[in-house]
Amino acid sequence: MGILEGKKLVITGVLTDASLAYGVARLAIAEGAEVVLTGAGRAMSLTQRTARKLEPAPPVFEFDVTVPEHVDEVREHVASTLGRVDGVLHAIGFAPASCLGDDFFGAPWEDVATAMHISTYSLKTLADAFMPLMTDGGSIVGLDFDNSQAWPAYNWMGVAKSALQSLSRYLAKELGPRQIRCNLVAAGPVRTMAAKSIPGFALFEDTWDGRSPLGWDVNDADPVARACVALLSDWFPKTTGEVVHVDGGYHAVGA
Repeated sequence: MGILEGKKLVITGVLTDASLAYGVARLAIAEGAEVVLTGAGRAMSLTQRTARKLEPAPPVFEFDVTVPEHVDEVREHVASTLGRVDGVLHAIGFAPASCLGDDFFGAPWEDVATAMHISTYSLKTLADAFMPLMTDGGSIVGLDFDNSQAWPAYNWMGVAKSALQSLSRYLAKELGPRQIRCNLVAAGPVRTMAAKSIPGFALFEDTWDGRSPLGWDVNDADPVARACVALLSDWFPKTTGEVVHVDGGYHAVGA
């Protein structure tokens, strides 16, 4: 019996089978979970196509975190399909091109606001959508990239990730009385579509493996998926507001 046997999960952020969220969905199903996916906008068809690679293929519901009406709509769809929700994976992030690269001061507020809305505030939006269905408690897990230091080219997405960590702690405080945990997994760099949009991503690829005490494979998303699945299970019943690093130990050592 898998560690997610009988669990009902909502997983966001599946675009291709290289997505971190896809690895989580695949492993969650293997561990016994019933899964639904969400997609948004022009990427919806991509999510639907990728969902068919999973066995069994989960349903895909539209959920654009910037559209208030989608909160109630996706809740109704998920309620009719799963009945309740035991866990949610937040794998949502986006920043306009001006927010990444070499010109930190070049990003206008409108672009920064978009990055913060989609990459940070969306964690609260997911809680709004699915908290009413988490009647027996549960777990919200967000994918993160540790931003305790400034990274080359990451710029305003780094600021959004710092805000995400703070938001996760506040959600842990607010949701704790409902026995809903909220934690983040700070992943090392993995080659995904999102990673390809980051200028200078190759700098991370070139240095991460050599500096990490445990080593690191940018083509292997399984360690990240395993951590997410563990946090979505009942094996961390009293852990909340935490950032779990799955980066080969890179964050723990100096230059």
